[in-house]
Amino acid sequence: MTKTVKYLKDYQQPNFWIESVNLIFNIKEDQSVEVTSDAIYYKNPNTTANTLTLDGNAQLLAIKLDNNTLSSNSYQLNAAGLTLTNLPNKFKLNIVTQLYPWNNKSCMGLFAANNNLFTQCEPEGFRSITYFLDRPDVLTKYTTTIICQDKLYNSLLSNGNKISNEIKIINDIAYRYVVWHDPFKKPSYLFALVVSNLSKIEDSYITKSGKPVKLEIFADNDVINDCHHAMHSLKRALKWDEERFNLEYDLNNFMIVATNDFNMGAMENKSLNIFNAKYIVANKNTATDTDFLNVESVVGHEYFHNWTGNRVTCRDWFQLSLKEGLTVFRDQEFSSDLHNRSVERIFEVKDLVQHQFPEDAGPLAHSVRPESYLEINNFYTNTVYNKGAEVVRMYQTILGKDGFNRGLALYLAKHDGSAATCEDFCQAMIDANGVDLNQFMLWYSQAGTPHLTIKETYDSLNHEYHLTITQQIAATPNQPEKKPMLIPLKMGLLSSSGHELIDIKPEQGQYIKHEDGVVLLVTDTTNKFVFKNIKHKPTPSLLRDFSAPVKVDFKLNANERLLLINHDNNEFNRYYQYNKFFKIKSLNYIINCTIKIH
Repeated sequence: MTKTVKYLKDYQQPNFWIESVNLIFNIKEDQSVEVTSDAIYYKNPNTTANTLTLDGNAQLLAIKLDNNTLSSNSYQLNAAGLTLTNLPNKFKLNIVTQLYPWNNKSCMGLFAANNNLFTQCEPEGFRSITYFLDRPDVLTKYTTTIICQDKLYNSLLSNGNKISNEIKIINDIAYRYVVWHDPFKKPSYLFALVVSNLSKIEDSYITKSGKPVKLEIFADNDVINDCHHAMHSLKRALKWDEERFNLEYDLNNFMIVATNDFNMGAMENKSLNIFNAKYIVANKNTATDTDFLNVESVVGHEYFHNWTGNRVTCRDWFQLSLKEGLTVFRDQEFSSDLHNRSVERIFEVKDLVQHQFPEDAGPLAHSVRPESYLEINNFYTNTVYNKGAEVVRMYQTILGKDGFNRGLALYLAKHDGSAATCEDFCQAMIDANGVDLNQFMLWYSQAGTPHLTIKETYDSLNHEYHLTITQQIAATPNQPEKKPMLIPLKMGLLSSSGHELIDIKPEQGQYIKHEDGVVLLVTDTTNKFVFKNIKHKPTPSLLRDFSAPVKVDFKLNANERLLLINHDNNEFNRYYQYNKFFKIKSLNYIINCTIKIH
């Protein structure tokens, strides 16, 4: 089938929403799976059309509208999906499909591997299971029943809380019926089902409000004992999200499935995260410190999606960074709070510069929120994830932690159980803090890495220190012209003896006071910042903690770099200058220099 380009500007709401859906997965002895979907649809009051096109490509066995069987001439079935016309304002739609997961080699939808069944529905896998509005802006409540011969599998898992588990005898054969109900609305891409004979470890967690949560990790028997660090990491993530963002887990259980047969890296399905085992398993005899840290980070990341991605999801796939960039930022903060913040920041920036900056400078450069796509799976890029996380970090740099927390809390409260946009997130930050951040939205729409050229002058007669900052963004595909961005440049000034100049603030130019210096707000093509009462020419410490994903051109001589290496209060910048210094100096010069590295 020929793919067509999809554009952000063409977004339209569906003609109908879904109130609830009941799914039944009947696993047959011939290794086929019969899926019955009972969904309640109701009219979108913002539209007038009474037609409905459901995404789908599964084998259709039967369809009923309000319990009336539909003949094949009363609907249209083609490559675009299933189309129904002349629909009432509210109706029940029963659809039965037949799946062959053992023949599914796409690793999307429902597939089998080593006689276990798994789902992967992000971004568009649910349509391979049944005919549905398989789009992120359609959220509904799911009840899922799994049926199979008793003792054929030991784990029948889906999203939500397990509400029943019973045996029924049919024709002298015992069948197990397990029913799950998720009380929170979610889009179809977060649906999950696992039917397996995996081993498991169990633990528990008591939320800050006193609610017990059952924790389970399922994995192959040969690696299950290497999953204890992942369990410990999960408990730390639960606790950190409560303490840092006041976000408490909302269900009675949380499950992780880890298997080598999962093709994706990890998936944040509501209450049932599925991982490739290499991201979960950590054997103390063979794993490195970095391996343990990576397990902790990825377990945290997928758990943190429970609020930033699941409870509030993205309206369309163009908004992918709204959940992924935000959650990458949250898992970075998780690692920083638990370990050494400066070291974590160094690793984050190294990864950004080595992988995202080249993407920004190449033929595939695209904005954090692209305007179009041909293939949705190509959206999962360093720009969407890592630069998207830097965009979120800049909100916190501008607003401070308290201001950012207020904005995030408002965003989650306002959009809980619904699908949001990048504008919604920005507006929450504006409303919660009473600031103007409209220019900041350019970070979502403009591709490329901003380049700052910074020049300094010192007026010894008037004791004034001037910084002139010019920003430029090179042309990228389909974006030859760029507008000036709102760039937070965190900086400080050091005296010739290496002491931090306290309480500096520019008399000219926009700024925000920060506990670690000052944040200059670069908003125009050229900005000038004037610092008064500077008795002697200082040495600037620029772009502290890499406060924006930009390149900086500023001339420092060897003595100034050594001064920053020895005395800069900002550990990230001290490390950065150390690397710059040792790259530009000869080995003999370095050997002959006596410097103190903290």
